[in-house]
Amino acid sequence: MNLARALHRPRIEGEREQEILETALAILAEVGYDRMTMDAVAARAKASKATLYRRWSSKAKLVIDALHANKSTTDLPDTGSLKGDLEAAFCGLGGLTDPQMLATMSSVITAIGRDEEFAGEFREHFIGAKLEASRTIWERARKRGELRPDLDVDLLSHALAGVVMHRAFMLGEPATEDLITRVIDQIILPAATHKD
Repeated sequence: MNLARALHRPRIEGEREQEILETALAILAEVGYDRMTMDAVAARAKASKATLYRRWSSKAKLVIDALHANKSTTDLPDTGSLKGDLEAAFCGLGGLTDPQMLATMSSVITAIGRDEEFAGEFREHFIGAKLEASRTIWERARKRGELRPDLDVDLLSHALAGVVMHRAFMLGEPATEDLITRVIDQIILPAATHKD
């Protein structure tokens, strides 16, 4: 009877799930992936570790879900221009100017080099979704006729995040809207668009 009752326990969802995911992100940003534990998340979220493992089979899966939940909206911006779409996608809550997201990404970058399971989950389930979103933005720009016909979109579409994160993590420069706009105006658009 206890086994049957355990099998029919309700799934974590809604606000409770969001609380746990936010707790996981907060701990990740504070202590890094290596020192983050399911025990710590359970304790701070006032949930049992068994409850967490019923929903997420590993720390890697919990973190990936938390990263997805951190984005304030799943809708892609469609401003009518490549510049506007890139600014809307990379600035603000959940973007590169969000201090929580940058702290989280710092922990994630460290984890990728140390934990093969996490690296695989991250690349497949988080980066994969980001790449799809990026392809959509760039494909819209191509259909509007904004891009050079010979442009290697796969090469250039990663440049904005790469430059901004390099300056933030390696050089200690704050990731501001001004920095993102300068990178778009001085690097991305000149490389991507028609030369008149």
